[in-house]
Amino acid sequence: MLSLLSSGLLSHPGATRGFGESQCLLRVIGCAKAWAVCNRPKIFLRVQSFLGEAKNLPSYPGPNKMRDCYCTVNLDQEEVFRTKIVEKSLCPFYGEDFYCEIPRSFRHLSFYIFDRDVFRRDSIIGKVAIQKEDLQRYHNRDTWFQLQHVDADSEVQGKVHLELRLSEVITDTGVVCHKLAARIFECQGLPIVNGQCDPYATVTLAGPFRSEAKKTKVKKKTNNPQFDEVFYFEVTRPCSYSKKSHFDFEEEDVDKLEIRVDLWNASNLKFGDEFLGELRIPLHVLRYASSYEAWYFLQPRDNGSKSVKPDDLGSLRLNVVYTEDHVFSSEYYSPLRDLLLKSADVEPVSASAAHILGEVCRDKQEAAIPLVRLLLHYGRVVPFISAIASAEVKRTQDPNTIFRGNSLTSKCIDETMKLAGMHYLHVTLKPTIEEICQSHKSCEIDPVKLKDGENLENNMESLRQYVDRIFSVITKSGVSCPTVMCDIFFSLREAAAKRFQDDLDVRYTAVSSFIFLRFFAPAILSPNLFQLTPHHTDPQTSRTLTLISKTIQTLGSLSKSKSASFKESYMATFYEFFNEQKYADAVKNFLDLISSSGRRDPKSIEQPILLKEGFMIKRAQGRKRFGMKNFKKRWFRLTNHEFTYQKSKGDQPLCNIPIENILAVERLEEESFRMKNMFQVIQPERALYIQANNCVEAKDWIDILTKVSQCNQKRLTVFHPSAYLNGHWLCCRASSDTAIGCTPCTGGLPANIQLDIDGDRETERIYSLFNLYMGKLEKMQEACGSKSVYDGPEQEEYSTFIIDDPQETYKTLKQVIAGVGTLEQEHAQYRRNKFKKTRYGSQEHPIGDKSFQNYIRQQSEISTHSI
Repeated sequence: MLSLLSSGLLSHPGATRGFGESQCLLRVIGCAKAWAVCNRPKIFLRVQSFLGEAKNLPSYPGPNKMRDCYCTVNLDQEEVFRTKIVEKSLCPFYGEDFYCEIPRSFRHLSFYIFDRDVFRRDSIIGKVAIQKEDLQRYHNRDTWFQLQHVDADSEVQGKVHLELRLSEVITDTGVVCHKLAARIFECQGLPIVNGQCDPYATVTLAGPFRSEAKKTKVKKKTNNPQFDEVFYFEVTRPCSYSKKSHFDFEEEDVDKLEIRVDLWNASNLKFGDEFLGELRIPLHVLRYASSYEAWYFLQPRDNGSKSVKPDDLGSLRLNVVYTEDHVFSSEYYSPLRDLLLKSADVEPVSASAAHILGEVCRDKQEAAIPLVRLLLHYGRVVPFISAIASAEVKRTQDPNTIFRGNSLTSKCIDETMKLAGMHYLHVTLKPTIEEICQSHKSCEIDPVKLKDGENLENNMESLRQYVDRIFSVITKSGVSCPTVMCDIFFSLREAAAKRFQDDLDVRYTAVSSFIFLRFFAPAILSPNLFQLTPHHTDPQTSRTLTLISKTIQTLGSLSKSKSASFKESYMATFYEFFNEQKYADAVKNFLDLISSSGRRDPKSIEQPILLKEGFMIKRAQGRKRFGMKNFKKRWFRLTNHEFTYQKSKGDQPLCNIPIENILAVERLEEESFRMKNMFQVIQPERALYIQANNCVEAKDWIDILTKVSQCNQKRLTVFHPSAYLNGHWLCCRASSDTAIGCTPCTGGLPANIQLDIDGDRETERIYSLFNLYMGKLEKMQEACGSKSVYDGPEQEEYSTFIIDDPQETYKTLKQVIAGVGTLEQEHAQYRRNKFKKTRYGSQEHPIGDKSFQNYIRQQSEISTHSI
């Protein structure tokens, strides 16, 4: 670090600042930071992880040997997701997906395996911790990770702001000594231990022959303590010392001394205080200046845990997809965005920028996700899908294979149904799926798999009733199908009927291949992937849903030989129940309704749509004059009509807040109640203070509550970021509980809950894909040139691309490559500017991050090379 400082590659904040200047300088830095924010891109962090399975976990030290295990996903040490418990296994299979927008900075994405013992106490078996900078190494591929040992010394997070100052002192006897002042300003992001954090710090001057320790005050109930305490230590000279020059001391003396800061959580338990982390600073950092100030990451203890063999604890299979989007202001994306939005109007559509994206991406879905979101945002998804669907139908020879491949058309329609149809899916299926999961009726109809005591006829009747119910709710839901889906189905129906005029059923199968085969059937088969259930279902329920899904899929396909479509004889026998014409007529009526050009817009659904629910902790609102304003755990439920809470799920609501009464939804400062992850739902008379389980949950609730109340006419423009306590607002000290807010409300969000999309962010993702596959773009350009000159078998190397019009495609490719190149220059300039302004030891980049040191080294090499 010192070599970087001396070479001028990095600047260090406050290297020569005295104590008295700190507040003034912080204000200046704050102004500069606010100015810089306007000129830097927005940064979005997103992670999706698939928790596959664990294997070879250590056996339980008892006669049973087996364990009941679950896995958690943590940002550093804050739990943001938990899988179901897999009972009696040392190789548990989870198979659960977790997706979130990351709302804060973090250092590690961690996965912990816990064991739930017979006394319902949870013990940690091991963990996998991936540094943020290493996430790209494992991007989107299955990887087995060895579980690592976990103890108090390894569970360290947070950072410390420290300043050292050395001053020369001449004593009354004429002896020269140096006085060291160590000032500990504050800590941020300390872990919460057993639901609390009462931190204090010890500051020790340590050397071969001395160890002098001093202690700060304990700060109660906060993981961001403000200490601001100064401790003084004498650094004496050897007796032989006679030189009197200022700050010129012997290195062999001071090089052996260090300042050590240890953070502790004050505990009332008999086991003593918990270690939170430490940092060690050798005093030779003061060689070149009399004061030294920086932020540091806390580190584990050097003599922490004993070494454990990496294979002792087993392993965990993960697939992690991590993206970090640096999104510039909208004008930067105009050329590329306009090129993508006019794709539906390009003739032929295979020469459009959007179609080219699908051609060069390794996986069609990789292209479809940002493409559909962008086109939906600007209302252009229907004409584009109609154009590519029509082109695909023209290339299809057999009506029985229509839309059956994983083409760009299929992936785009799948993604559109996920975005626009999720609430439609929930309203249609969720009540019945929940009943099936709760009833646990046996529906096994395979004679080979029947358990002792089960009756085949009873099982078959239970399964038939379930199929009938789900079939009925689906075929009666046509009026609720979202308009954008109906418009797409109409274009599919028309294109198929025009291409295969002799096949009267193709207008139905073209639509049913999506609405049944790729929408309803997968949701029934795996309800957790569509948020119909919180976790994977148990094996018996999963088997029931598999049988229902198979039957519904066959009913919807209108297959001419339905019994023959089943490989299993027992399924063919069961399907005889549904060979009546009324089932085929119901399917056709449903498909006619959702793909009709004359279909009216769906009526407003009277039944409320459930948007989100779950346990949180709320503070009493003070409606009772003498009631205690304490905190209680409640089950919260949000629909498009109201926000309610009750004691437990299914109970009568204790409080109903109509959506139109929500004036604002904002975060609540932690200092109000010394509690993390709090937010407030502001109503005309009072604010409801709520604590979510973690930072991800808090962001989700704030976002969806804001979206659903966005169009309320009386929404506030200002609010109080802190609570009203002890007769005044903590933020502005106003005494009246009705005083107008002191802080502007956060920016507005789209009112459309289903389609909350940032068009610039999606264009940035498409740019990243084009940039990633630049080699393929250039090869496609070569193919266009070749096809313009030659048209023969010698061009097989270019056969992987669909090029209907070489000249038009070449023109589009040229514009795409130019637009991507311009954006790449902007990103490169941003990286250069960021590197120049990087301060190692600042609050944003504390000392102690090895991966950041590697980043600095790489950027330094890049800058030197470019020069």
